[in-house]
Amino acid sequence: LNALVGQKISITSRKAQTTRHRITGIRTVGPAQFVFVDTPGFQMKHGTALHRTLNRTVLSSLSEVDAVLFVVEAGRFGLDDAKVLALLPPDKPALLIANKLDAVKRRNDMLPWLKSMQERHAFAEFVPMSARKDDDVQRLFQILAPYLPEGPWMHEEDALTDRSDRFLASEI
Repeated sequence: LNALVGQKISITSRKAQTTRHRITGIRTVGPAQFVFVDTPGFQMKHGTALHRTLNRTVLSSLSEVDAVLFVVEAGRFGLDDAKVLALLPPDKPALLIANKLDAVKRRNDMLPWLKSMQERHAFAEFVPMSARKDDDVQRLFQILAPYLPEGPWMHEEDALTDRSDRFLASEI
């Protein structure tokens, strides 16, 4: 999300389940305004009220978007990823974002992985990229633009998020 909006608005950590809130990121590029919804990770252990609440946030967000960006590490796909993939609504286009492409040593290894991903789900697009590379992020905007609904912008042109400065400070 930070790479997509061009500024740090969401916490990042190697520790799992760091994000506890739904965060909206906004980026206006030319005539298009992209509104991204970053959700907490889907919880596989539903034992606590917190986990159930986080999962409700994820599921309600899926019903409210125009397209789903299913982000995974390029070349990796685990059981937890498969469980989340099963949640994707069939009536929304899903784009497979294979992030961290810069960490893949042999690009030829991606072909069998891509084939297996295409067998798992009918993705509308496959986007190999590295969020660290601005050219890749700009290319993603071009790929996403046709999936945006036509209409007036939802936010001011220079808006980055719908969250307050206080919330952003707590995230950082």
